[in-house]
Amino acid sequence: MNESEIRQNKITKQWVIYAPARRKRPKDFEKPEHEKVPVPLYDKECPFCPGNDHMITSIITEIKEGEDSWKIRVIPNKFPAVIPKNNIRRYNKGIYLAMGGYGHHEVVIETPYHNQEIAQMSLKEVELIIEVYHKRYRELIKEDGNMMVIIFRNHGLRAGTSLIHPHSQIISTGMVPGYIRWREEMALHYFDEWGRCVYCEVLAYEIKDKRRVIYENDLFVAFVPFAAEVPFEILIMPKMHKANFGDISDNEKSSFALALKNILERLRRKLNDPDYNYTINTSVRYRAEEPQLHWHLLIRPRLTTQAGFEIGSGIHINPSIPEEDARFLKHE
Repeated sequence: MNESEIRQNKITKQWVIYAPARRKRPKDFEKPEHEKVPVPLYDKECPFCPGNDHMITSIITEIKEGEDSWKIRVIPNKFPAVIPKNNIRRYNKGIYLAMGGYGHHEVVIETPYHNQEIAQMSLKEVELIIEVYHKRYRELIKEDGNMMVIIFRNHGLRAGTSLIHPHSQIISTGMVPGYIRWREEMALHYFDEWGRCVYCEVLAYEIKDKRRVIYENDLFVAFVPFAAEVPFEILIMPKMHKANFGDISDNEKSSFALALKNILERLRRKLNDPDYNYTINTSVRYRAEEPQLHWHLLIRPRLTTQAGFEIGSGIHINPSIPEEDARFLKHE
């Protein structure tokens, strides 16, 4: 692609502008060496490191290794965005609507080692993370007040991380935001018109086309979307149609862990460990059986910054071409 092109995301109907004139070489997206700070195996000031239990409030659940050590922990966030003791009742404040800040905010401490990222872990260790995600998701979504559960990971300062120790977060809320309702409604409109899941349509096309596929195993496919909003954006999608992350089998958990580890290894190796966010996008409560929804994981590296036009229009300008991003990541 040598000239500007505007592509539409088939799932969301959002438009993305591709600007080859602004294009960088893939190597130009690498994190500069001066931004990489050596991280020790253990930090005595880190509340997530072993031996620093006095710095955390409590432990929700953990996977032990022997009597005195642990492999993975889930704890309450010390500075939560929402808390379970608040009320979910809506109320008026003048002409405005408000509600109590109800919800759960948990931290998944992925490893006792201060410097061990998912990309550096063994497959078994990544499988444990997925197992804990799945367990906590199922526990939280069945609580009466919870309408939505989001599992996410912030990696690096540009992605919003505040503690270096490898961790993910889980937030549940008593309401569903308009953005997620809109995303679900777009999928519903497509299903009502065509009688098919739009995610399954996209997945089948990407597997056949192959140009944007980076990784594939028996149960999962990872690819750069046709209308990726940022450079090196990646979707990891299950081949089996399921709306709800909570419904996946043990085999799917293992295959999902394998796909996630592979993709994060590639990003670390090819882009020098870029900052990124990932989220597990799954159905909200009461829509877990609906045929138009298809859970997946979205990874967005933090390699560019939104500017005025993007903020004002809601349209992303991507200087990177999806097919070239996929070719770069796929090449060993």
